[in-house]
Amino acid sequence: MTASKTTRQLTLTAMFIALVALLGLTPLGIIPLGFINVTILHIPVIIGALVLGPKGGLVLGCTFGLVSTLRAFGIPLPASALVSNLMAESPPLVVVMSMLPRLLVPLTSCGVCRLLERRGARRSASLAASAVAGALTNTIFYLGLMLLFYTLTALDATAVLGLIAGTGALGGGAEAVVAALVVTPVVLALEKIQKRK
Repeated sequence: MTASKTTRQLTLTAMFIALVALLGLTPLGIIPLGFINVTILHIPVIIGALVLGPKGGLVLGCTFGLVSTLRAFGIPLPASALVSNLMAESPPLVVVMSMLPRLLVPLTSCGVCRLLERRGARRSASLAASAVAGALTNTIFYLGLMLLFYTLTALDATAVLGLIAGTGALGGGAEAVVAALVVTPVVLALEKIQKRK
């Protein structure tokens, strides 16, 4: 890798880290629904993973996880009611729930994109599918771990099951659609810019 390419990669990584932090630590990236939050933080993580590769994506996923962990601890904005209940029972489980799904997002996105392109899919189709896969990975694993941890800590999991399922279906579906609509043109534009340099 040439020095200019390394500098470009580091600059892009820093920009994506700053974007994830900005979205995660302000109301811009989290849409509070009272009992749970819907997020757009996965979008820069997916874009970064597809542009920078899995290693860069993992750095961004880790940033997303750290921001999510801070939010779970009420820094700088209060956590959702469901997270607060679990936090009262087991902060370590909340940290796992906040970190693990976020680390899986870039791996899933990159994996789906590579798999589809190996099978001959057009770049735009593989980007859209990988964005949807990354968004759904975030939703399914985050809410799935929340339900599992509610059960393990003897909190009333049946009371939250409907809320989690509803949020997963509505919020997760919306997050996936938005991800596909945003990620595809942004990645294609960034790749065009990189080819010119």
